[in-house]
Amino acid sequence: MRLSLSGFRVEYESCPVVVGLDEQVASGEWLCVIGPNGAGKSSLLRGIAGLVESSGEARIGSHAIADCDPREAARLVAYVPQDPMLPDDMSVYDYVMLGRNPYIRPFGRESGRDRDVVSRLIGELELAVYARRMLGTLSGGERQRVVVARALAQESPVLLLDEPTSALDLGHQQRALELVDSLRRERGITVVSAMHDLTLAGLYADRLLLLHQGVAVARGDARQVLRSETLAEFYGISARVIHEEDGTVVVVPQRATGEL
Repeated sequence: MRLSLSGFRVEYESCPVVVGLDEQVASGEWLCVIGPNGAGKSSLLRGIAGLVESSGEARIGSHAIADCDPREAARLVAYVPQDPMLPDDMSVYDYVMLGRNPYIRPFGRESGRDRDVVSRLIGELELAVYARRMLGTLSGGERQRVVVARALAQESPVLLLDEPTSALDLGHQQRALELVDSLRRERGITVVSAMHDLTLAGLYADRLLLLHQGVAVARGDARQVLRSETLAEFYGISARVIHEEDGTVVVVPQRATGEL
């Protein structure tokens, strides 16, 4: 489904952190939100998910998220937070099964399909060996993969990912992002992510949205947004941007020159 933002705004204690954002994300498209710390990336995702107060409008298809009850909203949008709070005494399997709650009747039991969805995702994210382990016994990277699995188990048409690979090693980063990419292509899932790794952002996303102090300052594909002069202006860094023959854009930070 299409995600539409119109005059979307998030503020904390009358301090705006996302200011009047207008954006259209097509069904099946991957939009990655980038920007320096404090740019408003996480607040934008939390606002879309309905976890913080917002104004303006966020719609998924014909549904205004603000008008949905929690169960309906969970069927429309799944959210992976940057720093999830997990219960230490719950098993990996049971935690991922929580993603099926929007489809299970109150006081009801999970169906065979619910169990199939959970088992498949646990396998695809290489968590099968941990399925009966308690969450409190897992490493940070393992816990992060479990949170991604729970969000994917919701089978929502919109998936919000806030730094989904920050605790993962290179191999698991790639496998997690490849899984998200394959699922969104197979099922037309609309993905909005926030990522600090600019090379990964450009590699997987169809488009990038650069925020600075809550305002959209650049939009486009990786070649349009990931430019040395743009990064210098809004990140305050010196970086070399390499354009590979296959279209990949690689951002390489450079050391500052001169004496301290």
